[in-house]
Amino acid sequence: MSQQPPGPRARTARGPRRVAAAVLAVTALMLSGCSSEDGSDSPGSDPSGAHAGADAPPLKPLSESIPDNLRPYYDQKLSWRKCGIEGFECASLRVPLDYDEPGDGPDDTGHSVRLAVTRSEPQGGGGKPKGGSLHVNPGGPGGSAIDYVQQAAGLAYPPKVRDHYTLVGMDPRGVGHSEPVECLSDKQMDSYTRVDQTPDSEKETDALTAAYERFAKGCEKRSGKLLGHVSTTEAARDMDVLRGVLGDKKLNYVGASYGTYLGATYAGLFPKRSGRLVLDGAMDPSLSARRVNKEQTAGFETAFKAFAKDCVGQSDCPLGTGSVSEAGEELGDFFEKVDRKPLKTGSSRPLTESLATTGVIRAMYDEGSWPQLREALAAGKKGDGAPLLALSDDYYERGPDGEYSNIMYANPAVNCLDAPPAFSDAAAARKAVPSFEKASPVFGRNFAWAALNCAQWPVKPTGEPHRIAAKGADPIVVVGTTRDPATPYRWAQGLAGQLSSARLVTYEGDGHTAYLRGSDCVDSAVTSYLVQGKPPKNGTTCH
Repeated sequence: MSQQPPGPRARTARGPRRVAAAVLAVTALMLSGCSSEDGSDSPGSDPSGAHAGADAPPLKPLSESIPDNLRPYYDQKLSWRKCGIEGFECASLRVPLDYDEPGDGPDDTGHSVRLAVTRSEPQGGGGKPKGGSLHVNPGGPGGSAIDYVQQAAGLAYPPKVRDHYTLVGMDPRGVGHSEPVECLSDKQMDSYTRVDQTPDSEKETDALTAAYERFAKGCEKRSGKLLGHVSTTEAARDMDVLRGVLGDKKLNYVGASYGTYLGATYAGLFPKRSGRLVLDGAMDPSLSARRVNKEQTAGFETAFKAFAKDCVGQSDCPLGTGSVSEAGEELGDFFEKVDRKPLKTGSSRPLTESLATTGVIRAMYDEGSWPQLREALAAGKKGDGAPLLALSDDYYERGPDGEYSNIMYANPAVNCLDAPPAFSDAAAARKAVPSFEKASPVFGRNFAWAALNCAQWPVKPTGEPHRIAAKGADPIVVVGTTRDPATPYRWAQGLAGQLSSARLVTYEGDGHTAYLRGSDCVDSAVTSYLVQGKPPKNGTTCH
């Protein structure tokens, strides 16, 4: 989860691991890390006032009965039509803009929001699958569940899962094919992504804070009242409306990355309606924004060390053939050179330091991207910035035509609403830089300044860090990867420690998320639970 902008649109199909990775923003996060103004890390010293860890309050479940004023939403009928790729159909669901003031129901467009939904058609023309619906969310916040289900899950999920369930994807409020949050024009977004995120002077600091302010004001102007109603809690309540409309007694769900935060929130609000939930690449909802940012910074340092260790062992490594620390210094020198003189890319968009850093970060999500990163860095050292720019564009979901998807707008909109900002102003971010650099000499400075983007958000946060017990829920499978850069393994441990029915599965490996990434052990554990209802043993470890 990130506070920096990301975004999806219907593009070419990508495997589950690529989709999940691309839709999790990284240079600034949703929750954020816990440290004092001077950069110390003592629990409870977070000056933002946000709770952290064990001090966080519990999330209280909602009433098990559906309120009368929400009944019209649960009783609506969906009109399905064929859409997207063959084998899927789509419909529109209406939910309250504000659950405290739901209006008169779905037809009250002034009080409701339209959400886009897709589902897989029955295999072989059969009836409703035995397992009912399996809801899927790829993360973000801001990732399009519709694109993911149609382009990845619907093709790559094991046949046993696809036969047992109707796969369902709903773009959350403010995201993708639903009523989207909008902030900047594509040209403005090009300028925004080039802004220096490692300011070396007061002038550069002012330019960065001004860019964040313009971004926030653009979101306020283009998104209106929707901007105040895109929280994770509201999205979780929307999922329960869809569950009811589809006729399922319980919600079965697979969430990756931020999707684990959304799924855990659902379980916390509706524990008795939670069915077979799988949370892969888990978030810990009890952590403050600054602490999340700091720990993700350390996560990307771990991922870089794994990449560097692999790289320096090869004769053509663009970061040298010395030690891992020397490779980090070599990359830092490269960033400094690009900062002084951006590289040509064969287009009107030169590769700046911020774009180069984003390109490297993109490759950290998936060890399968390491060869591409080696080639891109080698080209960059020769003065060609095009390969690194391509990686950066993939991260930002910028199409060949220059069009950005909505994820980079939905992402901060959700994050800045879900928790108090990591830093209140530039001075606070500057003081925290040393502690972030300690967590990651390679990325720390960038991540610290990126965590400033919610400071001037036009809507006050409605959420705070909290613990989720979900007492009464069916077993919930939490999956964590030991060298996951974006959702560090300790977050999976933290979430599993809160959920009363959690079964923690550990994948010892690299990359972001674990299901369908090549571990037969993980795949078997998750698939067996989804299809047969047999949860894995708590503490299961896979390689």
